[in-house]
Amino acid sequence: MRQRLALGVVVVLVAVGACFFFNPPLMFVDTGEYDRTNVTAYGENGDQLATVDVRIADDRDKRRVGLSRTDSLEFGEGMLFVHGSEDTHTYVMRNMSFALDIIFADSDGRITTIHHAPVDGDSYDGWGKYILEVPRGWANETGVTTGARIEIPPDVDD
Repeated sequence: MRQRLALGVVVVLVAVGACFFFNPPLMFVDTGEYDRTNVTAYGENGDQLATVDVRIADDRDKRRVGLSRTDSLEFGEGMLFVHGSEDTHTYVMRNMSFALDIIFADSDGRITTIHHAPVDGDSYDGWGKYILEVPRGWANETGVTTGARIEIPPDVDD
């Protein structure tokens, strides 16, 4: 009986250790430095609407941590999440201290979905390769709507 209990404890500890190793809590994730670039938004008629200075989240850890370690964003600042291909992606307002506009764009930069996300822990789905997070209200204030386009510098996908 003791051996079974000991074996059970070992199995549980190994499972917990594996979970921690493959999916550690955000406080233990080291994202390193973020590259930065500017993303420009254009209306459906081609008029330039706004430019955003963004941090680039282009790997699993950077996308997972996102803006959760950021206290606030100034107007004109944001984060650009880059995925390998277009797909349906879900973004969660995990550990956020401010509201966001979450803007999904396809591989051509065409905006497919905009969510105006309060600080509430909900999740938000959209189709795209790029997800731009900016302070809530940015899209309305700049006139950015679905169908508009964001220009991603070519070196972002390198």
